[in-house]
Amino acid sequence: MQNKIINLLFIVTIALVLVNCANRGSPTGGPKDITPPQIIKSTPENYSTNFKGDEIIIYFDEYVKLKELSKQLIISPPMDRLPEITPLGGSNKYIRIKIYDTLQPNTTYAFNFGNSIVDNNEENPFKYYRYVFSTGSYIDSLTVKGSVKDALEYATDQFISVVLYEADSSYTDSIIYKETPKYITNTLDSTTNFTIENIKAGKYYLRALKDVNSDNKFQQRSDKIGFYETPIEVKQDSTVDAYDLTLFKEAIDYKASKPYLVAGEKIAFGFQGDYETMKIKVISNVPDNYKSRYFKDEKTDTLNYFYSPKLEVDSLLFKVTNKAVIDTFKVRIKDNLKDSLVIKQYPTGSIRFDEQFSIRGNIPFTKLDESKISIIDRDSTTIKYTTSYDSLNNKYNFDFDKVEDNRYKIQMLPEAVTDFFENKNDTLNFSISTQSKNNFGNARIELSNAVYPVIVQLTDDKGEVKFSSYLTERKPVDFSDIQPSKYYLRVIYDTNKNGIYDSGNYLKGRQPERVSYAKEPYEAKAGFDEIIPFKLLD
Repeated sequence: MQNKIINLLFIVTIALVLVNCANRGSPTGGPKDITPPQIIKSTPENYSTNFKGDEIIIYFDEYVKLKELSKQLIISPPMDRLPEITPLGGSNKYIRIKIYDTLQPNTTYAFNFGNSIVDNNEENPFKYYRYVFSTGSYIDSLTVKGSVKDALEYATDQFISVVLYEADSSYTDSIIYKETPKYITNTLDSTTNFTIENIKAGKYYLRALKDVNSDNKFQQRSDKIGFYETPIEVKQDSTVDAYDLTLFKEAIDYKASKPYLVAGEKIAFGFQGDYETMKIKVISNVPDNYKSRYFKDEKTDTLNYFYSPKLEVDSLLFKVTNKAVIDTFKVRIKDNLKDSLVIKQYPTGSIRFDEQFSIRGNIPFTKLDESKISIIDRDSTTIKYTTSYDSLNNKYNFDFDKVEDNRYKIQMLPEAVTDFFENKNDTLNFSISTQSKNNFGNARIELSNAVYPVIVQLTDDKGEVKFSSYLTERKPVDFSDIQPSKYYLRVIYDTNKNGIYDSGNYLKGRQPERVSYAKEPYEAKAGFDEIIPFKLLD
């Protein structure tokens, strides 16, 4: 019996020891790895000269992977055939660069990896790594520095390409549309400053691009551009100047698209650019009672063209003009059903005190019978109103006095509205309401050091203008009934005195009109009046 007890105690003791050892040996996770990977060696070595090969291998002390390489990697000068860089989608202890392009002689190449090289576990970046080699006997070592800012927006885009083109006899302004630059860098995502390194001495044209398609060429429809007006000279033993570039979105050049039939007696004329002076004229033989109307589509860059009467023809010819641009189009005609009249209200729900109520139709309006329209408030009081018609947008606007905490019912009896095809409305009932003044804030803007005329604006965080005022002389600007939110205060210097902001034009060598932002956003608060002083810089 005693032996059994001893054996039992021995077994329990051993079990306790094993459990205790197991507890002591349990992994606790340890401190988080915050150390970026380190390079052990490169083959060939970084900053090698007389490079003749087609492969580069960079070895690290731990497993690494490539993150957002397509955004981060900048190769300068750009290569016509992109190299193959691995690992992609996995990890390894080395990065391999396989070059397929024919390298230029006596040229310094730089692979700027940005923050794309990260370790496999915690994704600690090996920041701003650059691999540089020369196909000649020396490494070019000159530098161009500067900064980029957006011409109109409060925040400047990330990943701005800054490029240099050689200022030689082959240079033309249109080269930026067709050819890759001699040198290129990127502002990445942390700053608007840029540095172009390993440049050869010479004269260059300095340009900036928000290169949406990542093709190192300017495409007006999608990209922003900035330019330094005159060539810059980069030379040995000289002070490195800082160049400031202003990035802007050009007004898109007008271009008409091929029109097409979308419904019975309705043709869509697409366009890009300025459409307000577009004219559409039928040049086919049509009957004397032929008539037409068109207006801008609410959502797309299209003019919706309507005609009457219905024609038994295979096609119609049109001449589309916009200032000096003339196009001729043929549109195939077939038997389609016509649209039914749909009328929508703007706005819906709540309306501002200074805002007009509007109705918009999908077919051109031809008549409004105000005797069949009434506006009544919540006390059943009939409200007087005036109307105006916006033919370019096919919209009737109703202007009337509004008071706070009220609801307005807009009733349109049958046949109040007639459209192009003689369709008439059934009874329509719309409603809108106003809020209490205490739900809004008010702001008085006091400018100093301004050069008039100027446009004073409050925008939201997407750059959409919410309040705007035009000043030709010094006086306060009052913005009332501001919805509580964050706003950005900016002043546009209306240099040409046309009342609107004018962007730049690269080929014409015209910079955009100057825009200044207040340093801090304005936080509108319900029930608060605020005076905002804004001193503009010289």
